[in-house]
Amino acid sequence: MENSKNQEHREGPVARKIEDQTAKLPSDVFLWTSTAAMGVSLLLQALGRKHTSLFVGQWAAPFLLFGIYNKIVKTEGHDKNSDSHR
Repeated sequence: MENSKNQEHREGPVARKIEDQTAKLPSDVFLWTSTAAMGVSLLLQALGRKHTSLFVGQWAAPFLLFGIYNKIVKTEGHDKNSDSHR
């Protein structure tokens, strides 16, 4: 079942190219990158580098969000009908 809004709003060429490339990455990459950011943050905190630790620790959430976006693009695709409307 198609949503009529999807036909009205299409991705631009830059977004399509980015999605084509990121869809090649396994979803685990984003999960492991997020976990690594938390681990590095913990290590930096233990070494007394509080500000750097907080900075690196904030990377975890965006990496997880990128993973969610990646998963959506893989499962739902992007603008499946955009090429047929040109």
